[in-house]
Amino acid sequence: MKCLRRYFSILLCGLLTACASGPEIRTDFDPKADFGSYRSFAFVQPLATIQAGYTSLLTERLKNAVRSQMEARGYTLNDQSPDLLINFHTQTRQRADYVAPPPMPWGSYYYGYRGGYYGGWSGYTMAPQVIEYTLGILNIDLIDAKRSQLVWEGISTSVVYDLQQATSNAEVSNIVNAIFAKYPYVAGSGLIHPAPGR
Repeated sequence: MKCLRRYFSILLCGLLTACASGPEIRTDFDPKADFGSYRSFAFVQPLATIQAGYTSLLTERLKNAVRSQMEARGYTLNDQSPDLLINFHTQTRQRADYVAPPPMPWGSYYYGYRGGYYGGWSGYTMAPQVIEYTLGILNIDLIDAKRSQLVWEGISTSVVYDLQQATSNAEVSNIVNAIFAKYPYVAGSGLIHPAPGR
């Protein structure tokens, strides 16, 4: 029985470790967009992360991290007539995953001593276990300002263990960097990496 519990604990730890391995990044884009024509950017006013009428620390950190990534690719900030508008969306979701007990590695019997005799006994069963956790989701949208059309989006999904840490300057920068690692364009030119995909 102890062996079975240990085996089950290892399975649960493995699942949590897989969740904690880093953010999952997905991207999508408009194949009709002329990315070579974009040279400047600005932020949507108001940003979707501004809900209380003022700029939060999270919003400011996102703006700084995104601005750094855009400028590193040759784009210039232009609040008056930008080629691209940038928006953010953040949300958290509560998740619960059911993990079925593993099959007994030795078959359907538990071998051991019972009543002074060693032999095979009916296997013990364990109820499915529930793992509850919080998912943090960040969308970064790039919009063609003239057409009011979304042309690229990057989505990060990761497990949040500590909300304060997840919204810290360092963690925000890490996630934004991971999203823009999938953005294959520089200002005024074509692709610098293979075309993005989901």
